[in-house]
Amino acid sequence: MFSSVDKVTNLRITDSEALPSPAELCEDIARTSEQKALVTRARKEMHDLIQGKDKRLLAVVGPCSIHDLEACREYAERFAKLAEETKERLLLVMRVYFEKPRTTVGWKGLINDPHLDNSFDVNEGLRRARQLLLDINGVGYGGVRQARG
Repeated sequence: MFSSVDKVTNLRITDSEALPSPAELCEDIARTSEQKALVTRARKEMHDLIQGKDKRLLAVVGPCSIHDLEACREYAERFAKLAEETKERLLLVMRVYFEKPRTTVGWKGLINDPHLDNSFDVNEGLRRARQLLLDINGVGYGGVRQARG
């Protein structure tokens, strides 16, 4: 016998697909030791700035939301050059924002809709986002490499 709750549960669900766990995603799209070192160093520098141990100015800047991956990679290349030129006075941190949480109508962001076609391929969106972050972190180690697939 069905309860009244069963009659209204999942009425609009047409399909479901399991998302990769964070561990699976990190294993599939792994960081290099140089990328790990970069993240560790940047976190320490930001911590030191916030604690007043470093007198530089911290500036977190970047695009509103990422939709064009190639344009973002180009931005990262230019950003890295500026960060290097200003490193004595500023700690520049590139902001990378994948979602549009306040958007109620229209595109919801790269992770939700990586193909920009309302397909909501979240698995692909997560993969593209992780790869892009690794590409950006790789700028200081020989340049941004092209995304796979």
